[in-house]
Amino acid sequence: MTSMSRARVARRIAAGAAYGGGGVGLVGAAAVGLLLAEVQLAKRHVGNGDGGRVPSADGLYGWGSPRSSEAASGGGYDTPDEPPLRLTMLGDSTAAGQGVHRSGQTPGALLASGLAAVAERPVELRNVALPGAQSDDLDRQVALVLSAGMPVPDVCVIMIGANDVTHRMPPTRSVRHLSAAVRRLRTAGAEVVVGTCPDLGTIEPVQQPLRWLARRASRQLAAAQTIGAVEQGGRTVSLGDLLGPEFAANPRELFGPDNYHPSAEGYATAAMAVLPTVCATLGLWPAEEERPDVSRREGFLPVARAAAEAASEAGTEVTAAMPTGPRGPWALLKRRRRRRVPEPKASEPTSTPPSPSGV
Repeated sequence: MTSMSRARVARRIAAGAAYGGGGVGLVGAAAVGLLLAEVQLAKRHVGNGDGGRVPSADGLYGWGSPRSSEAASGGGYDTPDEPPLRLTMLGDSTAAGQGVHRSGQTPGALLASGLAAVAERPVELRNVALPGAQSDDLDRQVALVLSAGMPVPDVCVIMIGANDVTHRMPPTRSVRHLSAAVRRLRTAGAEVVVGTCPDLGTIEPVQQPLRWLARRASRQLAAAQTIGAVEQGGRTVSLGDLLGPEFAANPRELFGPDNYHPSAEGYATAAMAVLPTVCATLGLWPAEEERPDVSRREGFLPVARAAAEAASEAGTEVTAAMPTGPRGPWALLKRRRRRRVPEPKASEPTSTPPSPSGV
């Protein structure tokens, strides 16, 4: 599928989500029977490893006394006049970190540790993601995040979409739930970064023609998610292509023991792509890097076209730019340089004194 045709389909899905239209099929109806047969075959080979346990990574990262060994090595930050930054993860098993054994290997821990290093401030992590969740669970997760007595996060990272594809949720419904979640979080005052639907065509046991259909469905949904999230004031980062060629080339290193969820190295690869955007939403990235770089093919595009291009390229960020243009809203497409995210030194969060937020 070309970028322009993907843009048209994504625009139709997003419009249907916004105005309550019916479902727009991700794949042709004639392929559904074959697709279901291939899914059942793939399920016999996927998910048989020890990937059910999700290590808890909630806590405070980057905290410590200046005399502590961690602070001496640059890992601890005392900021008595500033509260910790608050980072919350929402979504499915990818956001939760299913498939790894140590809390420090989860994407939430990696992002919290990386954000603390960039901001030179402690970061308080809370994760409400649920393995197996589809986008319709975001309403419950957002309610938890915004529950009475809980401080509003500075930034929320949502990773969702894979289960929507595998469970054949209508894409308009999927995008409607995501858009509503982004809108509620932004209205409450939180910045929002969405890691869009990963490329399910990279799952090793999945064979053709399911591989091609899964890739097409994943990228169509990712593009539509981008439009929906950006129009509600969020930013998106494409995970599809990021977890495509690299995973295909190194499946043993980047997939976990269940052959479905990322390994520790896979989560680190994803965190490298998401961290610059998380930092940028909080004004922590160098100002010169916020301007479009023509040499990196960055620039302003109609939001549907930007969404389609992002769905096909690793780590591409899309953010709202102008509310109107010749072809509707416009967005800024950026291809940020990835930053290596080291795993926290301890397998658990760094020192965790009593938290005023109760996390």
